[in-house]
Amino acid sequence: VVQVMTYMIENENAALLIPAKFLSQLHPHYREVQALLAIQIADEARHIEVFTRRIQLYGSEPALSTVGGQLSLKTLLDEHDFSVAEFLLSVLGEGTFVDLLQFLTQYAPDPVTKQICLLAGRDESRHVSFGISHLKENLEKNPESRTRLANAIELRFDTLANSSGLNSEVFDALILIAAGTYSPSALANGFKAVQTLMKTMEEGRRVRLEKLGFTNSEAKRLAGLHTRNFM
Repeated sequence: VVQVMTYMIENENAALLIPAKFLSQLHPHYREVQALLAIQIADEARHIEVFTRRIQLYGSEPALSTVGGQLSLKTLLDEHDFSVAEFLLSVLGEGTFVDLLQFLTQYAPDPVTKQICLLAGRDESRHVSFGISHLKENLEKNPESRTRLANAIELRFDTLANSSGLNSEVFDALILIAAGTYSPSALANGFKAVQTLMKTMEEGRRVRLEKLGFTNSEAKRLAGLHTRNFM
């Protein structure tokens, strides 16, 4: 749990900094969007706080952070176009995180972990909904932007092609959480549960891409190109 929470904090920091960057550029006339981004920032700050408290619950320190994971998040922080950043972060990354948080809610080994993952998942679902709404309206007015979004996925995939993606410690931690015990049969079931999670994540990305007007084949292809680091 400590390793997974460390990974979550690292990703939540990126999810906080990205809307904060764009909030500082927003004209105050757009007060509704200003308020929404401020709420997203507060959500992510709260997630960082509760995940940190969960790490420290029994006196632990944060676990491993890898270069591959940091590089994946840096590609999000380097994006300067709001719609593209919202697409990569909210529609793809946070959408995938909703599935991860549901997984952790289902298999959490203690009530504290279960509750914080349940509540964080609700927050992330709101962020995804805003991202989809923003992009649907944007694409209705500028349908040619769909190509730009597809290119952003492909560019990020190429940039991260030589990185390790999700570090093995997080992957193993998810297996152990799903297994519940160290017995070989339980670990085998935990491995199957994580494989199912990854398929669920990819299917969720495909569905969200289709909502934005991508064809089924294109949505399936692009969903498979999303970073192995989940976010």
